[in-house]
Amino acid sequence: MKVADMNRLEQVARVSMSGFQDAETPPLPRASHLSLHLGAVALLTALALTAAWQLI
Repeated sequence: MKVADMNRLEQVARVSMSGFQDAETPPLPRASHLSLHLGAVALLTALALTAAWQLI
């Protein structure tokens, strides 16, 4: 496949996907951000405890 063919395919893909790019997803609710944050903190705490357990 030549570069020109690849460029044409990319251009066609962009045009066909343009309808999907217009619709934006709504932002996550505040509660979702809080639960994701707490989940990340819990995961980091578990990793830290596991590392400390290995050192003992």
